Amino acid sequence: MAAAATGVQVGAAIVASRFAVAEVPPLTLAMLRYGIGFACLLPFAWRELARGGAAPAGPRVTHSRAGDLLAMAALGIGQFGILIALLNFGLQHVGAAQAALIFSVFPLLTLLIAAALGRERITAGLLGGVLLSIAGVALALAPKLGAAAGGHWWGELAVAGAALTGAACSVLYRPFLRRYPTVPVSAFAMLASVLFLAVAAATEHWPQRMATISAPAWGAIVFIGVSSGIGYFWWLYALKHESPTRVTVFLALNPLTAAVLGWAALGEPLAPTALAALALVAIALRLATRQAASPSATTSGAGGPR
Repeated sequence: MAAAATGVQVGAAIVASRFAVAEVPPLTLAMLRYGIGFACLLPFAWRELARGGAAPAGPRVTHSRAGDLLAMAALGIGQFGILIALLNFGLQHVGAAQAALIFSVFPLLTLLIAAALGRERITAGLLGGVLLSIAGVALALAPKLGAAAGGHWWGELAVAGAALTGAACSVLYRPFLRRYPTVPVSAFAMLASVLFLAVAAATEHWPQRMATISAPAWGAIVFIGVSSGIGYFWWLYALKHESPTRVTVFLALNPLTAAVLGWAALGEPLAPTALAALALVAIALRLATRQAASPSATTSGAGGPR
C-alpha cells in the first residue's frame, strides 16, 4: 500500500512540477521541494531521535556511524538532488505524461542493478513484467521515434538519467533502512540534498527569485514539497519491508496519475498511443508484482541484503 501510494504521489508531483518549472528553474524548484519536505519530517524525526530510536540494532553495531551518515548523505543527494534536478530539466522539454512513462523504466533498472549486486534474483515472470512496462514507454514515444526530424533528445535523456539514479539509490538504501528507523533516515537524506541544492542552485540566483515567484507557483511548490515529504517516508517504509524491484514496480502507477492530471490540469492531450501504453504499464504492474512475491519471500527468509 505504501509503494502504491508513492506511485500515485510521484505522478501528481510530476504534473505540479511541470506547472511550476515554467516559472522556477529546475535546481531551485528541487531545493524548495525538499526544503519543505524536510520541514515536514523534522518534528517526527526529532521525536524519534529523542527516544533513542536511531541507534544501530543488534549485531550491526560494528558499522561505523560516521560512514553510515556519509553514505546516507550521498544517497540523499542522489535521490533528491541529482534525480529531481534531472527530472525538472526534462520536464522543461517533454510533457508530464511522456516524462512519467519514460520514468517507468525505473523498475527494470532497479532489477538489473539489484541482480548485478547479488541482492535480488531475476525470474522470468518478474523480468517479463518490467519489460512489458518498457514496451509501454516505446509505444508512447512511437510518434516521435517515427518523425523525420524529431529534434533534440535532451529532455528524454534527462528523465531516463533520473530513473537510473533513483534505481541505484533504491537498491543501496536498504542496508541502512534495516539498521535505522525510517523517519530519521528520510529527514537526514533530505537535509543533505537541500544543502547540496542550495549551493548548486546559486547559479540560478535563487535568493533573488524568491520574491518574484507567483502565488499559483508557490501553491504548486508547497503541494510538491508536502506530498514529497510524506511520499518519501512511504517509499523508504516500503523499501524496508519489500525487495527494491517489487517496490519500484509500483511506480508504474505514476504514468496513470500523470496522464489523467496532465490532461485535466494542463490540457495535455491523451493520444490513442498514450492510452494503449498506459494499459500495457497497468498489465505490467499486475504481472511483475505477482511474480515478485516469491523471490521477495526468499530474500526475506534469508535475512535479506546486509
